[in-house]
Amino acid sequence: MSTPSYDPEWKEKYQAMIATPEAAVAKVKPGSRIFIGTGCAEPLRLVEKLTQRASELPDTEIVHLLTFGDAPYADKELAQFFRVNSFFIAENVRDIIHEGLGDYTPIFLSEIPRLFNSGRLPLDVALIQVTPPDTRGMCSLGVSVDVVKSAAENASLVIAQVNPNMPRTHGDSGIHVFDIDVLVPVDEPLLEVPSLPITDDTRQIGEYLAALIDDGSTIELGIGRIPQALLDFLQDKKDLGIHTEMVSDRIVDLIESGTINGTRKTLDRGKVVASFALGTKRLYDFLDDNPVFAFHPTEYVNDIEVISKQYKMVAVNVALEIDLTGQVCADSLGSKFFSGVGGQVDFNRGAARAKGGKAIIALPSTARNGTISRIVTHLSPGAGVVTTRADVHYIVTEYGVAYVHGKSIQERALALISIAHPDYRAKLLREAIEAKYLSASMADMEGKILVGPKELRTTQLLEDGTQINFRPIHPTDEPRMRDLFYALSQQTIFYRFMSFTKIIPRKQIQDFVYIDHRNDVTIVGTVPEAHGEDIIAVGSYYLDPKTNMAEVAFVVRDDWQNVGIGTFLLRYLMRIARRNGIRGFTAEVLTENKPMQSVFNKSNCKLTTKFTGNVISYQMAFE
Repeated sequence: MSTPSYDPEWKEKYQAMIATPEAAVAKVKPGSRIFIGTGCAEPLRLVEKLTQRASELPDTEIVHLLTFGDAPYADKELAQFFRVNSFFIAENVRDIIHEGLGDYTPIFLSEIPRLFNSGRLPLDVALIQVTPPDTRGMCSLGVSVDVVKSAAENASLVIAQVNPNMPRTHGDSGIHVFDIDVLVPVDEPLLEVPSLPITDDTRQIGEYLAALIDDGSTIELGIGRIPQALLDFLQDKKDLGIHTEMVSDRIVDLIESGTINGTRKTLDRGKVVASFALGTKRLYDFLDDNPVFAFHPTEYVNDIEVISKQYKMVAVNVALEIDLTGQVCADSLGSKFFSGVGGQVDFNRGAARAKGGKAIIALPSTARNGTISRIVTHLSPGAGVVTTRADVHYIVTEYGVAYVHGKSIQERALALISIAHPDYRAKLLREAIEAKYLSASMADMEGKILVGPKELRTTQLLEDGTQINFRPIHPTDEPRMRDLFYALSQQTIFYRFMSFTKIIPRKQIQDFVYIDHRNDVTIVGTVPEAHGEDIIAVGSYYLDPKTNMAEVAFVVRDDWQNVGIGTFLLRYLMRIARRNGIRGFTAEVLTENKPMQSVFNKSNCKLTTKFTGNVISYQMAFE
């Protein structure tokens, strides 16, 4: 910080309020409930001196949201004096809570300020960290506004560590010097939290997440590796906005490149809205007196009504475990509390209500070096549900994306099994059948719940500008394939199946859906709809290993015929087959099916045809 953004004479002006750290904490009385500032704004010197007084402060309760610095008050030896009560469990207090010597209060982040304001959790003391006051007497809460502002407004005694290294942030982050009781000058670097390294799994999850985010979206990013990994895949997006609890170092590059500019936000246009920052000096320097940022208290940032007003609001949060019905556990490992409820539900519900919004829960498919599945038939005993099955929309693992909102238990179970780690899919299928989530007939599908490689995705732009998306068929496409069949005219059905049939057996649809994506390949063409997407075309080939030739067939819904989709599908299937070393295609076509003959005749293959009655047999050798 080259030029001070504070009054250089503040110490002289407010001399009567200034005290040493020792003298300041000497004002704390036994039996007090003490709030400690959040995250990287934890007032470490005050905490240190408070802890040194432990034996003088019996029956003291320490309340905080999330702290990243030392927590000497959480030492087991001091449990007879200090009782920790955390709204979100960080590593520095996890052990003492697991031992039953500390407490965890599960609560939506948006409701914590009301807890303070209502007097249901009265605060005797607030230990916070601020910038020095400016010429108007205003201090900034800097990198942690969140629930700190409410705590400072409601505590009987407010002691502030005044640090010139604290960035002065814009927004609703100010507190007047006369709303503070004791000022403690401390000139030391802020706590830093470097970005966590991105693993291969989290990188893949980040890529899938990025595919769900449209240009012009406003994004919330929860705590953890996965939301931060997403930022690495947003460079090619345009006009993104941020409305989130937390910002980290990775956001800086996206703002400087113009990817994040907030120009299409509904509220706070042009502003990056956050309530706290976890990062390094690079981020703190970028935040200092930067009008791009607006730091607001939790009661604004996490307000569901505010979140839901953002057009295309996307909330990305993480889970520890999820069951096949969609119940999300995010704060405990079985009966052991691990983190907290936080703002997951606030943002999940807000984004779900937003126009064009998306509520996303992401998690790696396994834990403990792959020895357990995070997708389970039933949550672990003692595990708590943070996000209910009715609130869940998108679930993302490194194996793909499952959309479960409004879906039946059977559809949910299949979708979640398909994005579980392959080593656990057969077990999950068997358990789902035992739990009656799936019918017993699904037992035949064991070993067949496979997801096609994402590399097989492509698009076709029609002459009228319509974009058709092509992707491998997915295990959850069974109802969409059924809808496609019943949308076909009798003539199209006759051309495709060479019989007039009005009913397609479920087994036949399953033969389309449950394939190995190597010997059998099926590509579907889709268009987006309000309920997700419709399948309008499907093309498949089935390899005969003895000849290294594959039988090809495809069908296009009547209202999408004669616009080039069939030709595109054939060429794309040929490209996939060539890549897999297949020699060519075979096909059988009715003599009256002139459009299909035209597609094959323009295939640029070496064609051989043979007539048998009213059927033409094609052999198409790849050049």
